[in-house]
Amino acid sequence: MNFGLRMVSEPDQAPIHSITLFVALLCACILIGHLLEKHRWINESITALAIGLCTGTLILLTTQGRSSHILLFDEQLFFIYLLPPIIFNAGFQVKKKQFFRNFMTIMLFGAVGTLISFIIISLGTAQLFKKLDIGFLDTVDYLGLGAIFSATDSVCTLQVLDQEETPLLYSLVFGEGVVNDATSIVLFNAILRFDLSHITSSSAIHLLGNFFYLFGASTALGIAVGLISAYIIKKLYFGRHSTDREVALMILMAYLSYIMAELFNLSGILTVFFCGILMSHYTWHNVSESSRVTTKHAFATMSFISEIFIFLYVGMDALDIEKWKIVSKSPGKSIGVSSILLGLVLVGRAASIFPLSFISNLTKKSQSDKIGFKQQIVIWWAGLMRGAVSMALAYNQFTRSGHTQLQENAIMITSTITVVLFSTVVFGLLTKPLISFLLPRKHTMLPSDLTNLKLLNLPLLANGQDSESDMNGDHIPRPVSLRMLLTTPSHTVHHLWRKFDDSFMRPVFGGRGFTAHVHDSPPERIIH
Repeated sequence: MNFGLRMVSEPDQAPIHSITLFVALLCACILIGHLLEKHRWINESITALAIGLCTGTLILLTTQGRSSHILLFDEQLFFIYLLPPIIFNAGFQVKKKQFFRNFMTIMLFGAVGTLISFIIISLGTAQLFKKLDIGFLDTVDYLGLGAIFSATDSVCTLQVLDQEETPLLYSLVFGEGVVNDATSIVLFNAILRFDLSHITSSSAIHLLGNFFYLFGASTALGIAVGLISAYIIKKLYFGRHSTDREVALMILMAYLSYIMAELFNLSGILTVFFCGILMSHYTWHNVSESSRVTTKHAFATMSFISEIFIFLYVGMDALDIEKWKIVSKSPGKSIGVSSILLGLVLVGRAASIFPLSFISNLTKKSQSDKIGFKQQIVIWWAGLMRGAVSMALAYNQFTRSGHTQLQENAIMITSTITVVLFSTVVFGLLTKPLISFLLPRKHTMLPSDLTNLKLLNLPLLANGQDSESDMNGDHIPRPVSLRMLLTTPSHTVHHLWRKFDDSFMRPVFGGRGFTAHVHDSPPERIIH
């Protein structure tokens, strides 16, 4: 299969001209996003969409309506080249202590909530689309739509939320977003594997079993590759001789985990996410100081560029004349499909978040651990936006190499583009005022308050790591109260895992406090 980019213009001059213009547009997205940084509700996603729309309009005018693209790429390009750095960086940068402390609630929202949304959207489209007479869609298409529009994009909400002021809410939104994308893609892949023209109870059980198999096997593979990378780097001490090899091995093994999952027909997104968590927990601490800085920024940069690339292309593809010509024959159907999909997204999200929040609160003893109604609204709102994953799955289901000639497929693609644009721009712009209204910022702290806050924040460092002094058993002054002792029992799952990790895992695979300091490789001698 060809995963490469294909140029739209004349073959002789197209490669250099098209790629130059596209790279220039990527630079423009970064520059404009930086200038708009103070407006946190205008993120790079919205900027890239806007630039893509403007560029697509200009290309349409210059080509006299023949095309709105600079480049065309196979739908698999997203899954092989663009998605892995985004998901790996999410796992690599996750605050693991908060993530695993709220793991059950995150899995409840991310896995069970996605299944609820999937069922509502699939059943809703199957019943309502038949009344619009848009053409032939089979059972696989309806189930595919359920998976496509269950995938959320919570980037706008995360940019507005303050991780220090609302750690529980930030952790839930972030964790649920990653698990949601993984669940949607696993569902989508499971659906494509079966002939669902005649659904029976046995085929439904088989589909559910395949879903859990993909989930478990993909997670196990990611953990295995992460541990292998940690063991290799810990034993061979690459950093003593070559920092470049050390960094290269981390990047390549991260990508290897994703490709191996695709090779074994597993879920690459789950594999690379858990590989990122394991590599940040063990491997990252086994490398030299310069390698830590390099890898952290390298992974973040690759993820950043991939996200901008995707939204820039989506903005240009929104004006693809080929699809809109087919849809223009029946504009009412296209508007109806887009409205139905948007309505089902709202209903499906509400049907999953509010009941599951109620169930989650029943298991919480402390009032501070419960999810308030205003927080539930924020979580519901964060999952209303649709983004790159929905677009990629829609292309995979309803196009072949970016093209479609069937009316029903063209309507599905244009409706997906409409929902993504509307939710990203409209809901994204409303996110900041909504959160400011529901969760107003607290009063400005006095210097003494800031000092106390720093003491409280000492155990939490960047990249989701616990503090080194805490790992070594040093005592950090913390405010002690009876409530804190009652609400933080010593024999929690996290406490038991730390004991197991310190006793068995870290001595073998390394990690903070269990790896001898590796000095940076000496600078190479320059021969004049």
